[in-house]
Amino acid sequence: MTIRPRRLSALPRIGPAVVTMGVFDGVHLGHRHLLEATLGAARRLAAASVALVFEPHPDEVLHPGTTLPRLAPLAENLRRIRAAGIGHAVPIRFDDRLRALSAGEFVAGLAPRIQLRGLVMTPSSAFGRGRGGTPARLRELGATAGFDVIEVEPLLIDGEPVSSSRLRAALASGDLPGLRRMGGIPYLEGTVVHGDGRGRALGVPTANLRFSYAALLPPHGVWAARVQIVGIDQARDWPALVSIGTRPTTHRAGRVVVEAHLLDRSDDLYGARLGVELVAFLREQRRFGSEAELVDQMVDDLRVGRGVLERA
Repeated sequence: MTIRPRRLSALPRIGPAVVTMGVFDGVHLGHRHLLEATLGAARRLAAASVALVFEPHPDEVLHPGTTLPRLAPLAENLRRIRAAGIGHAVPIRFDDRLRALSAGEFVAGLAPRIQLRGLVMTPSSAFGRGRGGTPARLRELGATAGFDVIEVEPLLIDGEPVSSSRLRAALASGDLPGLRRMGGIPYLEGTVVHGDGRGRALGVPTANLRFSYAALLPPHGVWAARVQIVGIDQARDWPALVSIGTRPTTHRAGRVVVEAHLLDRSDDLYGARLGVELVAFLREQRRFGSEAELVDQMVDDLRVGRGVLERA
């Protein structure tokens, strides 16, 4: 699903609101801590709750040529923000025009569609040209413009703030328990495209996934997972095995491929979007001496994976 972030001049008409802003990649416990504070302030001030979600990631604009892998696509992050109770999750295009605005110009640009009553920030937050929009500066602006600044201390786990960068490091190293402790969901979302049919020929048909975003992949290997068919039966999870890697036994090109085998479903899924939640790492990728050895291992993977998912 393609979502077009809005310009500041094209915000939806919301009216009086308490606003927080950021990238919200993964919508982890640190984010939810901030969102809860936004909801609380909105209730106190009889205003709507709003999360402005920057897209693309500001680092990709500040450092051209940089691509920052994501914990989840924009649509999933917006869904999670709304699921946390926020009334309006609004994607905002972050570009050179937006970054050139001072904090005062940014705040003024919210009106008249958003009438700012409160702005929720952490003490280290800053936005606008030269990062001039610190909490202290926003309090000065708020005293004139009629909005409060609500400072929220970051959520600490193991003595360190919970952040998307910490979650990315945990996922990249395969530390799913650490990632989940911080409220992270090891999630991938891709569209099923045609592969070479080798999995079906080996008796284990797979759905090859193509990503519309820079997906952060965990270590290569075979994973037990749960899969949702986005937009069709998203309320149901299907047990699955997911292979991530270069398929060294059958391919020599070295291209990384993500393939999902749904254990209890074998129909044609081409064109469907699959949301994949990784549950457990089963084994590393390796090259087998023959396709027969690979098939034997795949049968064992299916047995072990089903057991893991039944216990999870």
